[in-house]
Amino acid sequence: MTSSTGSMRTSPGHPPAPVPAATSPGLIWLALAIVYVVWGSTYLGIRIAVETMPPFLSAAARFATAALVLAVILRLRRGRSALRVTPRQLGSAALVGVLLLAGGNGLVVLAESGPPGVAVPSGIAALLVATVPLLVVLLRLATADRPRIATVAGVAVGFAGLIVLILPGGEAGVVPIAGALTVVAAAASWSIGSFASGRLPMPDDPFVATVYEMLAGAAAIALLAVARGEQRGFDLGAVSTRSWLALLYLMVAGSLVAFTAYVWLLHHAPISLVSTYAYVNPAVAVALGALLLAEPVSVPVLVGGGIIVVGVALVVSTERR
Repeated sequence: MTSSTGSMRTSPGHPPAPVPAATSPGLIWLALAIVYVVWGSTYLGIRIAVETMPPFLSAAARFATAALVLAVILRLRRGRSALRVTPRQLGSAALVGVLLLAGGNGLVVLAESGPPGVAVPSGIAALLVATVPLLVVLLRLATADRPRIATVAGVAVGFAGLIVLILPGGEAGVVPIAGALTVVAAAASWSIGSFASGRLPMPDDPFVATVYEMLAGAAAIALLAVARGEQRGFDLGAVSTRSWLALLYLMVAGSLVAFTAYVWLLHHAPISLVSTYAYVNPAVAVALGALLLAEPVSVPVLVGGGIIVVGVALVVSTERR
């Protein structure tokens, strides 16, 4: 989940500035390509990292490191007051960070850990996380917001695809039900965090908000790791080189580079164009998982995943109007 800070970020609470006329289309498409490919690939990175690393410890290290690096960059570029926020803004950012990262990304990491047959394949995790825009619409309905009929239809289509994807079929074990439901819970947590952040007094600067979100999320994930006893018997020497490289990729590419590109896009491109990442990322994740990890791509996965993407595309295209 990915988002900014994981595989799936929605610009909660931070409306984009007016689109500058002089922005180069080439730069916009370069930034979009980064968000498409890098965020889509973070699911694969998570799957490789947890091969030899405890899931929550690895996620906590990822977000804590990325937060500190981003904080240092902001401090050097903007001076001492760069990270100054009010107590209410700090509390809001911390709450959103726990929902997005501990609940959202942390549960995805947990679902992707474990042996084959137990761990959710990275591509399927991305498809399940793609339901976030659908869940946000349900939250809007619950708060008396009335989306368009076409938006609600898109939600219905998307959840029909979800049922096709996770229901047991002829190829048992392709989609572990417990893991799939864990990812759905992660998507729900991410949706609640995204929805709440637009209604809470967040820091004005999205980069500053992200620092505090990642720090709070990392702290909550670390507590979960300790509660699960992940630190007991953990041997750093037993971590494989590919897991270290995957974690480094998640820290730098997933949590810093792609998020920076995403925030830049929010200020330089139409939100309707930026939001297309919601249904491009799953396709990238499925393709990479099949090519690099030989993850199975069965007919139910193709059909269910395709229906989910259609539902999300319908929601996004309707909401942009």
